[in-house]
Amino acid sequence: MKLRQRQTSVPTRRRAAPSPRRRMVLVTGVLLAASLGLVARAFDLQVVRKEFYQNQGDARFLRVMPIAVSRGTIFDRNGEPLAVSTPVVSIWANPAEVLDNEARLPKLAAAIGMDADALKEYLAQRSEREFVYLKRQMSPDAAQTVLDLGVPGVNGQREFRRFYPSGPVMAHVLGFTNIDDHGQEGLELAFDEWLAGKPGAKRVIRDRMGHVVEDVELVRAPQPGRDITLSIDRRIQFLAYNELKNTIEQSEADSGSMVIIDVRTGEVLAMVNWPTYNPNALRGSSPSSRRNRAMTDVVEPGSTIKPFVMAAALSSGKYTPNGPLVDTGNGHFFYISHDIRDTHAYGLLSPTGILAKSSNIGAAKVSMTLDTGLMYDTYRAFGFGNSTNSGFPGEASGYLKPGKSWGMLEKAILAYGYGLNVTPLQLANGYATIADNGVMHLPTFVKGSDNEAKQIIDAKIANELVQMMVSVTQPGGTAAPYAWIANYGVAGKTGTAHKASGGTYLKNNYSSAFAGIVPASAPRMAAVVVIDNPRKGSYYGALVSGPVFAKVMDGALRLMDVPPDNIGRWYVGGPLQGQNGLTGNKQPTVEAVDDAPVEEVTP
Repeated sequence: MKLRQRQTSVPTRRRAAPSPRRRMVLVTGVLLAASLGLVARAFDLQVVRKEFYQNQGDARFLRVMPIAVSRGTIFDRNGEPLAVSTPVVSIWANPAEVLDNEARLPKLAAAIGMDADALKEYLAQRSEREFVYLKRQMSPDAAQTVLDLGVPGVNGQREFRRFYPSGPVMAHVLGFTNIDDHGQEGLELAFDEWLAGKPGAKRVIRDRMGHVVEDVELVRAPQPGRDITLSIDRRIQFLAYNELKNTIEQSEADSGSMVIIDVRTGEVLAMVNWPTYNPNALRGSSPSSRRNRAMTDVVEPGSTIKPFVMAAALSSGKYTPNGPLVDTGNGHFFYISHDIRDTHAYGLLSPTGILAKSSNIGAAKVSMTLDTGLMYDTYRAFGFGNSTNSGFPGEASGYLKPGKSWGMLEKAILAYGYGLNVTPLQLANGYATIADNGVMHLPTFVKGSDNEAKQIIDAKIANELVQMMVSVTQPGGTAAPYAWIANYGVAGKTGTAHKASGGTYLKNNYSSAFAGIVPASAPRMAAVVVIDNPRKGSYYGALVSGPVFAKVMDGALRLMDVPPDNIGRWYVGGPLQGQNGLTGNKQPTVEAVDDAPVEEVTP
């Protein structure tokens, strides 16, 4: 029997456990290394790369926001507001944030009046941006409805929108602003820097939803726009607008303009055109309707130029209001193979009679006796061929050929208003100069402006011209009784000019005008009415434009508290009374004069 050998194992040596001291050293080392790492990282973030990370944080939460300012208010001469700025809200968005909430797009689109698919496409095309407008210039209530939806990335921005209480009536004078509240036309453009002010800026902190949670600092203080008071009288403007509009519609004319000037200051009291537009709703208006024709369109003045020929004649010393007499013959004057015509055989006429009858032959014969340089210089002195320097954007200069190039026939034709172009404003300013004792003021749209004044002709001659033009509205004159105003003397001149097209004059296309001064005894206002191509009824300046002048100026004289010429009648018997109120002395109706027969114009 074999004895089983007992196996014995050699015991292994157990590892000695780390001492507590070593463990402490190890843990401390690890903690120290971590601490050093954190300190190094903090140093890197807060010192080495502080600006980079701060900019990154600011880019996400810190913004510089504009502070909108209100554009200055435009007032009429009596303090009535003509253009005001009202607060509105523009809705903007961060496209990426909005697209992350695509399910909410339909409600957002409906609130801003867009198709949901179109809004999605619009945002997707601009997804790399952080700011896009969704809807500009909403009313505060409507904008709040959008913001109340709580769509991430959608925010509102306060702005201002221009509003014009008088609408189309003041449109051509005021012009309008664009969506960013900058003047685009009219006085809004001319005085844009004055009215606009300067927006401010502030630095703010926004949360991830784009909401402002804290104002950090004011970067730039806002400077609100400054107000301006115009020379325009809103009441007179309305009168002129209504009468011009009614006449153009009744006569089926293409267009028309009226300008009224305070002769003592050169201040424009009214300026209207038709057709017009609504500056509160520009969409749909045409460039033609937005044109200020009184400033930008030129016309041949026709017989309204004759008082300026007489100004040269009186200045020459060869003529007085009553003589010498000029033989106008039987109504035909053949000069250099050209038939200059009057509608009637007037025979011998004084210079005053030439104006009263609007004799083309008489005006032409007077011009032939004048030095060409004197006649040209007189026209130029009254501003023809030059801008009036009113400061209105786009003002036309008109056209007057240099006098040294005038031929004798051309000189004769220029005497009755063909061969030169003027704007209604230029013509009105010329009449205002005569009315103010021969002193010309630069036309201005600003009340109380320091306006330049210059003596153009002798005061005695200017006064004589006013009295000569009174004959035009008295019995036997071309404008009687169409431009006559009860209890006020009117000095004026009719004009009926054929319009040119394609190098020739049209037989059935006229510019019908009347220019006048009231009251004749102590002039306060001058006005010009021009109606372009009346098709229905008469085309004579006296019949078409004369009544517009009379009706508007009748109201304007009363609104400006101008006493009647015949004030004595109010104390001795009083003015005559009629069914429609005061009538003054009844004027006989006379046959209107066609002072622009087609045969008389330049071939």
